[in-house]
Amino acid sequence: MRLAFSTLGAPGLPIRDVVRLAADCGFHGVELRAHPEEPVRPGLTLNQRVDVVEAFRSADIRILALAGYTHVAEPGADEPVLAEIRQLLELARDLGARYIRVFPGGGDSSPVEGEATAARRLGEVAPYAADLGVRVLLETHDSHRTGAAAVRCVQPVGHGSVGVLWDVLHTWLGGEAPATTHELLAPYLGYVQVKDIAAAGDTTPLPPGTGVLPLAEVIGLLSRAGWDGWLCWEYEKRWYPRIPELAGLLPAARAHLLRLLAGCADHADHEDSPE
Repeated sequence: MRLAFSTLGAPGLPIRDVVRLAADCGFHGVELRAHPEEPVRPGLTLNQRVDVVEAFRSADIRILALAGYTHVAEPGADEPVLAEIRQLLELARDLGARYIRVFPGGGDSSPVEGEATAARRLGEVAPYAADLGVRVLLETHDSHRTGAAAVRCVQPVGHGSVGVLWDVLHTWLGGEAPATTHELLAPYLGYVQVKDIAAAGDTTPLPPGTGVLPLAEVIGLLSRAGWDGWLCWEYEKRWYPRIPELAGLLPAARAHLLRLLAGCADHADHEDSPE
């Protein structure tokens, strides 16, 4: 598995600093928050897009995904939602990002209505995403936080360019066991966001391994399944301004994730060894 981190942990951080942190701390990629207040966002000029690509390429760091904020299950007209997704897809294509992230955001809709709306909109953009070589990932979040709920949105689409981003926090808060989530999402899985928190009633981010989320179990499930995708550490300073700065946390976060991965490898070797 390859390791990335999200710029949610450092709102507004200049791209050159993002690249430097990734390279210095040994991460393979970065999930970029795509928002009007961030350096990378829809509306960048061609020259600005080229500059971003060159900055990452020079350090051999991958732009894993653009984390957008489109709510695909929200009530209302389809076209404004579709236009947002198309803009983000085009930006991802230009920057070489493999994925874009969207939210459910069903709001006051019933689950059935929200799922039908999400499936319709995702189905509409799926061929365009495929043409651009980008996958649209629905994050397990807000109105559809479990794997079961997310699958009800993407399964009817039936297109390989639409999948799911597994946010471990939200499936856990939704009461879904990691083994259940993994089984449900395996056919649709894009990448996995990992983080840690103090408790279900206190979602203040903590360094990995110091909270209650079942990160070892999740990584063990992925490892035993032979999944060779991306783990993205998400540390949301944007919404928790009192937590420490990203730069001081990245080395320990990477070290903990590597320990979990090594533990999975050791366990597999032990199972395979002759008695």
